[in-house]
Amino acid sequence: MATFVLVPGAWLGAWVWEDTARELRERGHTVLATELTGLGERAEQATPETGLDTHVDDIVTVIEQHDLRDVTLVAHSYAAAPVSGAAGRLGKRLRRLVFVDSAPFADGMRLLDLMGQEEADALRARVAEEGDGWRLPMPEFDALGSAGDLEGLTDELRALLHSRATPQPFRTYEQPLTVAVEPGPEVDRVLIACNDFKALLDADVPMLAFLGRPPWRRIDLATGHWPMLSAPVALAEALDAAAS
Repeated sequence: MATFVLVPGAWLGAWVWEDTARELRERGHTVLATELTGLGERAEQATPETGLDTHVDDIVTVIEQHDLRDVTLVAHSYAAAPVSGAAGRLGKRLRRLVFVDSAPFADGMRLLDLMGQEEADALRARVAEEGDGWRLPMPEFDALGSAGDLEGLTDELRALLHSRATPQPFRTYEQPLTVAVEPGPEVDRVLIACNDFKALLDADVPMLAFLGRPPWRRIDLATGHWPMLSAPVALAEALDAAAS
């Protein structure tokens, strides 16, 4: 059985993993869903200084404090950035990396680097107008993704997402990642790709080509960008398979 550490994406807390975590525990796995500074139940800890390095430290700290070993570290969406920074600091504690609808970040990369200038400027404007100059409220769903990304999110689930979402400290988007060391070749690497990301990978985008080669293993899910809500059982099955 595996030890899973689940890291939520932007605006989300550990709550978003509840159904998937329960399914994994029923299969005999140990599961810890993390809270990042300023998000979820730690929302009150947010400050303008809360950045990407803060979340890297959060992940390393929770694993070390619980003295976890042979960890399968799971990153959803935004969490790919801090997980990429934390992975090399975990040493022999880390057994496997799983990126859910996301991909690892390189040294010096920022989340804003994944966006066009117009989209990045729109986010900055929203932070200035609605987030006191340092927080990014969760956008409306028509600005979050395509129909493929939103597949499986019922009206009830969309309402849940927005009601429990926490404004994202914007410095986590602006701060470049510092990767002190890359995890070694002994660390298993798995990609779980949902609708739109799967299509992107199949389009042979050059910057993502490495994800189609060993040591990477790929598992596809026919659902949107939040599979822990839209397909929690299927996601648990994929994670279980990844750890087999």
